[in-house]
Amino acid sequence: MAAIDDLLRQIPDTSLRSRLEEEFARISKNKKFGLVFEEHIPECTPLYEVSIKRGSTVAQKTGHINNVYTVLKLDGDTALCRNKATGNTENIPITELVSVAQFGEPIFPTLQPIDSVKNAPDSNLWHTIIEADNYHALQLLEYLYPKKVDCIYIDPPYNTGARDWKYNNNYVDSSDNWRHSKWLSMMQKRLKIAKRILADDGVLITTIDDNEYAHLWVLLHEIFPNLTHTCVTIQHNPGGTQGKKFSVTHEYAIFSYSADSIIYRKQHTGGDVYNLRRWGSTSGRYEGATCFYPVILDSNYNIIGFGDLLDKELHPSA
Repeated sequence: MAAIDDLLRQIPDTSLRSRLEEEFARISKNKKFGLVFEEHIPECTPLYEVSIKRGSTVAQKTGHINNVYTVLKLDGDTALCRNKATGNTENIPITELVSVAQFGEPIFPTLQPIDSVKNAPDSNLWHTIIEADNYHALQLLEYLYPKKVDCIYIDPPYNTGARDWKYNNNYVDSSDNWRHSKWLSMMQKRLKIAKRILADDGVLITTIDDNEYAHLWVLLHEIFPNLTHTCVTIQHNPGGTQGKKFSVTHEYAIFSYSADSIIYRKQHTGGDVYNLRRWGSTSGRYEGATCFYPVILDSNYNIIGFGDLLDKELHPSA
């Protein structure tokens, strides 16, 4: 860096030197290590219960959520709308429109009680389930509980390439060349709010599988540089999912916490205990009769031998 600064100072043309110094300063701020991904089109959220009026931002219910209009005039059951991208105007029936909130616009979310359950009337413990767009729900929690949340557990879409999650109201599948970038853009926005509501001694727990684990690991280190991040393997499918080359039996939970966080470590209770049989969807006797045979034990439950396979007619058919 010092050598480049020295060379820049040797340029006699002051105007050119100044412009080059500004450009070099801008480039110097670029990230040297970490994730590089597109911010993508800002996310939009349909607001079905918000009435449409003059000046509203709307989209067609059957169209793309990002193809937004501004309502210029209401005339009976029709709205005169101007497309924000093209500037073209058209008349659209109000019943075919929905109000939308674009990412970054101020919104004022409220909670509407739907139902309640009282299992222990004498207890002062209570729980609340918020059903909402997760980003807007986080915005509400940011207003109510800044730096006050002790534990956040998130289970984001794993981005397997199947049609298992949406970005801007469209499914993201394996044919989308930007699916990893869209996933990171979605996660970054939400983790930044999670950072603002997490208490200084709070714990963030994020579950994920192999599809985005490496990207998430780096993203968490970027957004929470002062926290310790520990990855725990969770074996949730001992039989394994049948892949082309490997059967995956696990996923991950990443714990992000500070030195002041309270983390309980359970003492090891000994070796794992397994049934003396295969697990999984193909473990029935009628599916693998030759895998079932007597195991002979002595009075101390030590294995002392094995018996012969049963005759075929003695195995169940289903």
